[in-house]
Amino acid sequence: MVERLLKLNTSNSLLLFGARGTGKSTLIREHFTGLDEILWIDLLNDDDEDEYRRRPSRLSEKLASKKFRIVVIDEVQKNRKLLDIVQLEIEKHQGVQFVLSGSSARKLKRGGANLLAGRAFTFSLFPLTHIELGQDFNLIRALEIGTLPKLLHYTDLLDATRFLKSYVRTYLKEEIIAEQVVRKIEPFQDFLEVAAQMNGKIINFSKIADDVGVDEKTIKTYYDILTETLIGYYLPPFHRSIRKRQREAPKFYLFDTGVRRALSNSLSIKMDPQTFEFGNAFEHFLILEFFRLNAYSELDFKMSYLRTKDDAEIDLIVERPGRPDLLIEIKSYEDIEKSDTRKIKSFLDTWDRPAEGMLLSRYPQEILSNSVRCLHWQTALREIFS
Repeated sequence: MVERLLKLNTSNSLLLFGARGTGKSTLIREHFTGLDEILWIDLLNDDDEDEYRRRPSRLSEKLASKKFRIVVIDEVQKNRKLLDIVQLEIEKHQGVQFVLSGSSARKLKRGGANLLAGRAFTFSLFPLTHIELGQDFNLIRALEIGTLPKLLHYTDLLDATRFLKSYVRTYLKEEIIAEQVVRKIEPFQDFLEVAAQMNGKIINFSKIADDVGVDEKTIKTYYDILTETLIGYYLPPFHRSIRKRQREAPKFYLFDTGVRRALSNSLSIKMDPQTFEFGNAFEHFLILEFFRLNAYSELDFKMSYLRTKDDAEIDLIVERPGRPDLLIEIKSYEDIEKSDTRKIKSFLDTWDRPAEGMLLSRYPQEILSNSVRCLHWQTALREIFS
C-alpha cells in the first residue's frame, strides 16, 4: 500500500479532483476505513447513477430517514444536479461531512453546477510522486510509463504500455465522446497527438491549428478541455505584470509522462539517458513533481517559465511568498560543468528582487558554481518543499 502525501481533512466537507486513475476512490476509502454511518454513492455504478439521475432528491430523503456522519459521492460530475442538493444538505446537517470526488471540473462548470464555494475545501490528487513511491521509485520507469497508481500492478513493461494505450482510449470514450465535449472527435484525436509532441514547448496556437486542420479558436478550446478534464496544466510565461503574462503564450504539460508517451505514440522508444527523448521526459517529470508537491504542501508558490526576446530561457521560475525567487534550470545529464550555470548567473545579476539560482540534475554531489547551486534533483525538491 502506498501512503499518499495528500491528507484529507475530517472537519469540513470537501471536493477531491483528479484525473481518472489517480487513486481518488482508493484514497477516500482508506481515509474513512472503519468509520460507521457512511453513505457511499458511486456514480460509476449503473444502479447508483440511474437512481440519482432520475431523482437527485433521493439524497435528501436518505439523509432524513437515517443518520449519516459521512456522505461520499464518487465521480460527482456525472450528476451535476446533486451538487445543489448537497449545498442544501450541508446547511441543514451541520454534523455531516460530504466528500465529493470528480475527474472533470469542466462538466461541473459548464453545466452551471454549484461548486460549493465557501462550503467545501478543494483538493487535487495526482499520479504518484517519487516521495510516495519511496524505495519502489525508479527514474527510468517513471520516464517510460509514468506513475499512475495502477501501473504498480504491472511488472512487465509490455503490460504497462497496454494499460496506457487503454487509458488513452478510455479518456476519449468516457470523458470526451460520451459527454459530447467536442462535435467531431477526429480532429480532437489529431490534436491530442500534436499536443503530446509539443509537450513542454511554448504553445503556437496558429501552427497547431494548421497541423490539425481547424481554426485557432478551436485549438484554444481543445487545450481548455485538457486542463478542465485534468489531463494537463499550463505553465505561464513569467512577467511581473499579470496583464502581460496573459498576453504571452504559455507552455503546456500533460499530467503524466507515460500518458504523454502513449498520446504521442512513442512508448516503444527506448529511454536512454543519452537521448533527446530522455532529456525531454526528465524535464517533464520534474516540472510535474513541482506541480504536485506545490499543491500537496499548500505553499502557494507561483510557477512560470522565462524566455527573453533573444531566446535565452530559464526552465522554471518559482516565486515564493516572503522568500527569494528561485531561477531553476533542469539538466538530465550527470556531469555538470561551470558553463552550465552561466545563463542563470546572468539572470541573477539583473534580477530586480532577491533570488537564488539552482541547477537540478542527476549529479549526486552539491556544487556551487557562479553563485548557482547545482543539486541532485531529489535533494533540491526536499529542500524547496520541506
